[in-house]
Amino acid sequence: MITETRNIIDHYHYWKHDAIIADLDAKRNNFHVLCSNLYNDFNIATVIRNANAFLAKKVIIYGNKQFDRRGTVGTHHYTRFDHVRTKEGLIDFLSKSDFHRIVGVDNVDRAVPIHKYDWGNPEKHQDVLMIFGQEQVGIPQDLLDLCDDVVYIQQYGSVRSLNVGTASGIAMHDFCSRMVK
Repeated sequence: MITETRNIIDHYHYWKHDAIIADLDAKRNNFHVLCSNLYNDFNIATVIRNANAFLAKKVIIYGNKQFDRRGTVGTHHYTRFDHVRTKEGLIDFLSKSDFHRIVGVDNVDRAVPIHKYDWGNPEKHQDVLMIFGQEQVGIPQDLLDLCDDVVYIQQYGSVRSLNVGTASGIAMHDFCSRMVK
């Protein structure tokens, strides 16, 4: 008996890697994820794992390309990536992209509650870019300046903020629960 060692759902157990990627590519949802990695890679692997779970079209790493792949539990093998090192490179990348909206996820003054946010019309299939910052620093101001909107996740306890891995999962779920048919 062969035991499956990949962390994939049963549906894909006997599929080859390229076939899994092709199937996922045909189903990906209309959002991309940008992770700021200017200072450290803490929790980026969780954001990537969430991007796979909610089937983001692509993950863009802004800054240092390296991250601890162990935290992705193999999902990085089935995730599409782009890497942008500099602000100039990011501006160039965004100018060539066709994002309907760029939405930051952070608890800053201009942010609106995510549960009240209008992601757009799911029938139009317009791509959204979600931007996530890093632990302790959030989204850098130069990235916030690129956002059309910023949303925050309402909290009820004493902690100032959620970690970026948790916040990304909540944001992606909110998008998919309202925009994916």
